[in-house]
Amino acid sequence: MTNLDATTMVLVLALGNLALCALLTFYDHGPVRPPALGAWALSKQVQAGAWTLLALGGASIVPEALALPGGYALLFAGVALEAGATFERAGRHGWRRPMVGAACLAILVFFACYLIDEQGLRSVAASLLLGGFYLAGAAALARGWREASLLQRFLAVLTAVLALVVAARGLSVLLLPGGWRWLSNDLLRMLSNTALYLLMLANGYGMLLLGREGAARELARLEVVDPLLDVPNRRGFFNALAPWMALARRPGLPTALVVLDLDDFKRVNDGYGHPAGDAVLRHVVELCRRQLRDSDLVGRLAGVEFAILLPRTSADEAMLVAERIRAAIATSPVKSERAMIAMTASFGVTVIRPEDSNVTLFQRADDALRASKAAGRNRVSQAAAASADV
Repeated sequence: MTNLDATTMVLVLALGNLALCALLTFYDHGPVRPPALGAWALSKQVQAGAWTLLALGGASIVPEALALPGGYALLFAGVALEAGATFERAGRHGWRRPMVGAACLAILVFFACYLIDEQGLRSVAASLLLGGFYLAGAAALARGWREASLLQRFLAVLTAVLALVVAARGLSVLLLPGGWRWLSNDLLRMLSNTALYLLMLANGYGMLLLGREGAARELARLEVVDPLLDVPNRRGFFNALAPWMALARRPGLPTALVVLDLDDFKRVNDGYGHPAGDAVLRHVVELCRRQLRDSDLVGRLAGVEFAILLPRTSADEAMLVAERIRAAIATSPVKSERAMIAMTASFGVTVIRPEDSNVTLFQRADDALRASKAAGRNRVSQAAAASADV
């Protein structure tokens, strides 16, 4: 590859990263930009500056003594940031210290090779270091492989393959200075530059597509999950209830339903403020979870009304569970900034009957709940017995 070809490729990489920076200006990331997207945007800006400086050096506009070490220092910092952004997206929020350390070490290694003033040694160091950073990004994309989307798996594999192509150039110079058969150093240099270009496109647009995919997945989750309490909302609870309604028509162990309503909750919001009310709701959900099995499910139906699904549980067993939760709520006040807030709750308990619909099931549970309220609150009542309630 001629010097002109190499300079042209570096200029293409510079313009490509600048185009990605411009694209981010118009990218709709929602009201709050995710930290991973912020780190990735910064990495693109640093890489754009790096490739621009290298292109100016190749065109003899900037002295090589400034362009080469400065450009590669920025490039290592940029790809380290890009790998860190991928780890941030994967949930590894402590990436900054190791990645900053790795970038500093890479810069020192390259500077040492530059001071030795050996062209081949610089090429080996640059290829191996860049390939290593991109492999780290591929490892971050591969986290949670079983739950990952097809897009994320594809990007992980593609990034790993291209990173190996970039690193192969350095390895070939180190191990096979004269090339190997038809695989000459010039061909490897061309493949390496092409791999860097494809990495720019794949990681650039791939990150944006993954961001869109994640936003769509979160929107779908919020349709069935209460954002404050991280439990199923009314729709999510009814979705989880549906198969148990169908199983109730078959012989076997019954499934119980418990509904609960916090007593006189309005005084909390009026007297202590809505943040205190939110703290009380989170506390109640946590108390419920402590008393439930992994197979049980608590959901928020509306306001301060909750429902608990107890698979393979009889009415008497459900009464015991509800009583434990009632006692836990009554004896566990919530500490707020202004006072200790004591709460109680009333409960209604029933089991799913073969002939039940959602309407009849919740009507019966609500009748039992109203009976608890009428009897003085802070108590558990069972729905009227039937042959199925055993």
